[in-house]
Amino acid sequence: PEQAPPTGPTPPAAQTGEGPARTFPPAAVAAVLKPSLRQLVAQYSAGADLDEQQKGLATAVYFESNGEPLQGQLAVAKVVINRAASGLYPTSWCGVVKQRSQFSFVRSGRFPHIPAGCAQWRTAQAIARIAMANVSEMLPTDVLWYHADYVAPKWRNNLRRVEKIGAHIFYRS
Repeated sequence: PEQAPPTGPTPPAAQTGEGPARTFPPAAVAAVLKPSLRQLVAQYSAGADLDEQQKGLATAVYFESNGEPLQGQLAVAKVVINRAASGLYPTSWCGVVKQRSQFSFVRSGRFPHIPAGCAQWRTAQAIARIAMANVSEMLPTDVLWYHADYVAPKWRNNLRRVEKIGAHIFYRS
């Protein structure tokens, strides 16, 4: 009788004593072992207090993508990080977010109040930590722009659409 092939990583034969060992490509093993974004949010929900720049990143996630899928929240964080590293925008995350006419929730260079104990703020902080740690797949580094799908800004016409995640559409030049 034929045996069904194993469905997951098999321990080395030397440890099991059961015939030859099977090898799996590193990408296949990583896919099996890689935590989901939801698991990462749970893992990164607690941690050291965020500094001013990190809070700025989390604030952008909170106000720009609260209620969006976790992947969309991570994409918003990545755009802020990408902009700061691009040489085209301010070099700090707070500078990117507070830049005039870039993020609609910023008023006179100030962030609105966020209720400290709310679950959405804890999620935004976790997403910021995940983005900073670069432990989940994110948008490429040249993705610098996005907008909500219910608006059609003219600037998008000069860019290449990368992906739509939740209610946001992301672009590169």
